[in-house]
Amino acid sequence: MGLPVPAASDRRVWDDVDEPTIRGLLARGEATLGEPWPLPLASGYARFHRDGDRDSYEQILWARQERLTRAAVLAAATLDPRWIDEAADGVILLCEQSSWCWPAHDETFRRHGAVVPTVTDPWVDLGAGDVAALLAWTDHLLGDQFDERMPGVRARIRHEVQLRVLRPFQQRRDWRWLGLDGPVGNWTAWIHGDILTAALQLEPDPGLIGAAVAGLRRFAAGLPADGAIDEGYHYWWFGACRLLEALELIGEDPPPTETVAFPHRMQLGDPWHLNHADGPARPLPDMPWAALHRAARRAGDFEAQAYAAAHRRPQDGVAHESDGVGRVIRALTDPQWVAARPGPAPLPRDVWLPSTQVRIARPRAGSAAGLTLAIKGGHNDEHHNHNDVGSFVVALGGVPVVVDPGRPTYTAQTFGPDRYSIWTMRSGWHNVPTIGGAEQEPGREFAARAVAAGDDGLLLDIAGAYPRTHVKSWVRDARLDRTAGRITLRDAWEITPAAGEAPTLIHLVLAGDVTAGPGRAEVIALDGAGVLMLTWEPAVPCRTVVRELDDPQLSGVWGERLTRLDIDVTGLGTVGSLELTCEERR
Repeated sequence: MGLPVPAASDRRVWDDVDEPTIRGLLARGEATLGEPWPLPLASGYARFHRDGDRDSYEQILWARQERLTRAAVLAAATLDPRWIDEAADGVILLCEQSSWCWPAHDETFRRHGAVVPTVTDPWVDLGAGDVAALLAWTDHLLGDQFDERMPGVRARIRHEVQLRVLRPFQQRRDWRWLGLDGPVGNWTAWIHGDILTAALQLEPDPGLIGAAVAGLRRFAAGLPADGAIDEGYHYWWFGACRLLEALELIGEDPPPTETVAFPHRMQLGDPWHLNHADGPARPLPDMPWAALHRAARRAGDFEAQAYAAAHRRPQDGVAHESDGVGRVIRALTDPQWVAARPGPAPLPRDVWLPSTQVRIARPRAGSAAGLTLAIKGGHNDEHHNHNDVGSFVVALGGVPVVVDPGRPTYTAQTFGPDRYSIWTMRSGWHNVPTIGGAEQEPGREFAARAVAAGDDGLLLDIAGAYPRTHVKSWVRDARLDRTAGRITLRDAWEITPAAGEAPTLIHLVLAGDVTAGPGRAEVIALDGAGVLMLTWEPAVPCRTVVRELDDPQLSGVWGERLTRLDIDVTGLGTVGSLELTCEERR
């Protein structure tokens, strides 16, 4: 048992890697060769504790790891001494880095009162796991070249990985991500997969490998039968995908096909996806598509294969260095992925995921044309939770118009006690009501009830997501009329008289240019998708609230602003209803 890709010394494989498959890597590698390496500083590490900034330091770490990935892959492809030396430089820099942990995860302040790494107490997190796996893959790939050109590098790799990751994993069984005494999350698959990789190459002890595999199986056991990931499309790549890759290393079959199918079921239209929790609606293009393609082949899921191949970009090579050495070299040495050519995405007509109560309905399979409806029930204690029970998305031509904003750049606040002070996490910036001045609250008990999925939409009562003193029932019925090409959403409510003393508003978060008046609004959608007309009866008044976007995680998706339409139903009383219609202007 070992890592599956031939080492650089096996020229039967690496001599077949031609220039087009590494074109992008080579261009970016040449641009940085000879330049100073990215340098993480103590002051950057400390910023998380000073002002909450974690992203600036993390970007430096990732740039360093991406540069090592480029060098290692190019060294294997060319055996050019320049790239071998560059890879060795990157390895030693990582080995001399005080911590591989990301500052937001390190408990050095809680345990030692320090705001810089405590090197005698290494913390195993996602970042540490990733560096251990990166060094293991690099050692596997370039071991002979390092032994010949720079003896001692491989011994340093083994020492640092054992000290920082493997030994702490073996000696402590209280890591929260082990999944021993609570729900598992993406950390469970991510870190155990990294440890498995490092162990297979650097310390192939059966007990160590068995412990890593046991953690992966705990994560797999927690996957629902419908394949849904409650934290959404974006985090599928950091949990379920990591599991699929790790199982492949040890020759185990993938989980049920539904796990492999989840990403393409969430696609609205290229490049847009249904986003929940902390994921963006327009994901990064450089996802590990080759890993999904391999998993889909193993699972026999032809639609998932087609979806992965649709994102293949032959003009830039077969993989991006942000994937890490292992993923890149697996893509380069996979003939079926190298030969894959982009084609149409499957775009299923209907999706229903009962475990998360997510429903997607579009006019027909294989086409993003017309209106697509997506709506969720669920509860407000999901992984990377947003308070969004009952929220819905409307896409026109595959482009979201009634939208979920996503999330801003992560800071110390994001996973702290003030998470729900962030506007994107609150129900007030999702497509749900504020009832008598009250928004939804976080917690498992704040959930949808009486959920019923139909062929064309979803019926649910979202009253349970609000304070119990405010609302008796709020029944939402969202439907796609495929014949008429129209989406209707009917809200019917019964709220307490006390709740009626403050405004009750139905929120619609809109992307594009918005004009609105009593009973109607129009949105010129992004990407030239067309114009969405919204009308409602009774034609109660509304107002618009413009949110200027200055965070790149949001402006990179939506542009300069989002607009919230607040439909004021206060005057309809404590027992009332409203019907909203969405149609494309032709």
